[in-house]
Amino acid sequence: MVARAQASQSNISVLIDPDTILLPDFAITLHNALQLEHDWLLVSIPRSVSTLSETGKQFLTEDGGGIKFEELRKILVRDLHSSSCSDRALIAWNKGNLSLHSIFLPPFINGKGLHNQWLIHQALASDLRLVIDASESISSFYPEVSEHGQLLRESDRERSNESPWESNVNARLAASYGSLGSSPDKYSNLVRLVVCFALHIFYDSTKDTVYVSHQHGRSGPNKVPGQDQGHSLKLNEEKRWRNCIGSTNLPHREDKCSLTEWLRVNSRVRTQVGLPFSLESLLQITADENRTIVLAVAGYSYKDMLMSWVCRMRHLSVTNFLIGALDSDIYDFSVLQGLPVFKDPLPPANIRLTSCHFGTDCFRKVSKVKSRLVLQILRMGYNVLLSDVDVYWFQNPLPFLQKFDPPVLLAQSDEYNETGPINLPRRLNSGFYYARADPPTIAAFAKVVKHASTSNMSEQPSFYDILCGVGGTHRTSDEHCVEPETNLRVIFLDRNLFPNGAFRSLWLERDVRRACKALGCLILHNNWISGKDNKVKRQIRSGLWAYDVHSRMCLQGPKMVSP
Repeated sequence: MVARAQASQSNISVLIDPDTILLPDFAITLHNALQLEHDWLLVSIPRSVSTLSETGKQFLTEDGGGIKFEELRKILVRDLHSSSCSDRALIAWNKGNLSLHSIFLPPFINGKGLHNQWLIHQALASDLRLVIDASESISSFYPEVSEHGQLLRESDRERSNESPWESNVNARLAASYGSLGSSPDKYSNLVRLVVCFALHIFYDSTKDTVYVSHQHGRSGPNKVPGQDQGHSLKLNEEKRWRNCIGSTNLPHREDKCSLTEWLRVNSRVRTQVGLPFSLESLLQITADENRTIVLAVAGYSYKDMLMSWVCRMRHLSVTNFLIGALDSDIYDFSVLQGLPVFKDPLPPANIRLTSCHFGTDCFRKVSKVKSRLVLQILRMGYNVLLSDVDVYWFQNPLPFLQKFDPPVLLAQSDEYNETGPINLPRRLNSGFYYARADPPTIAAFAKVVKHASTSNMSEQPSFYDILCGVGGTHRTSDEHCVEPETNLRVIFLDRNLFPNGAFRSLWLERDVRRACKALGCLILHNNWISGKDNKVKRQIRSGLWAYDVHSRMCLQGPKMVSP
């Protein structure tokens, strides 16, 4: 979110909780900040106001019409005296030339704690931009309302915000990057924006100085606080400024809602967080309304390809995905990328994941992990779409796959000949398939896992030999098989929609995306090529790579589709 805002052409970017209500002085405050000849970051802490939330009648006149701004202001002035500081923050900055802070922004999960505090603290600690505390000049509030329109008590609010996995991820990120836990009492680049005598003034407490412009028609300074240019006054020379700034008659003038106090109260970073989370708890969080999850299994050597795959999930708004970690390194990496990840309780032993390519002993061992994990998830009552991370998604295939009636296993065909049967012996690709959590599928998967555990090959031959019979004895047509004991139907997916890496030489096309669009592809498998590095090069060259390894962010717009 921050990176995309910084890349925009807007003079000002604003990050705000969508439930925060702003009054017109918000625009006035931003106008005054724009008069500064300095790169700045502006922060305002909204008030949590519960008395405005009981019925909403305060916003209406007796005849049901909307109240005027001045009437609303009177209500706010009365109620803000008894309100508390919200744990949310409004953050705005001008485009400028300087960064917001000196280190890269970790991939915090929005709305799950500590990301605003981290951003503001690092802006203060980096001392690159002027940081403006505008809590006193912006009238904003956050109505505390429950789902049914009832007021939220503190205990209710805590329960409504419970999301242990996501909040723990943010806590881990905040503890791992930057220095959020250690805050000095004063910052040299922090000023308050205060309204005194109908003027917006900037108050520098470290220098005990106010800055105000006396230009006609201007209510704010036009020079950087701290520079000799512009108009500055020492407070001990002008008592009226001191009296105004020190006044506690205004609802905003409470120290508990100052930016430094807000950071102190809301920036507690837990050094110990409850990780790892169990597979069961993550399934409850990530599964969609049909109890379906998209599962990817990866080791550390495939971290960049994993992230490109994740970026496609996010671009397609697929949120029900889950990562199975084959080693501790990929688990730690995934956590610090904000991914829903679980550790395999029985990882393959004595393997080198850095050289885990097709045909190797490592590959054979790792492939068997996938079917074992899928069986475990099916037994827990969740449907699984397994997708290797080298499968590029053009569209979300789940709506198409969920149209087939159970019991059925839908699998990609690995057949490369453009004509003839697509379910020939051992042409079932175990890197992309959809399985439902019904008894026939679970029973058939148990047979596949048992067969693979005694085989010195990968799991893929076990899938075919069990479900379609050795040599294809259970084939019922050119696209179907039926496992006789469980009566599970196996459907080999249309290769125009689900092409493998050798079908029609799609990866050799000058414009792979256009060629696939002409076929109606939902996905394209980056297989039938040796080595992870070659896979990555081919995907980047074809414009189907979605991740920037340097910034650790997803590519957006034209960058994502051009080589």
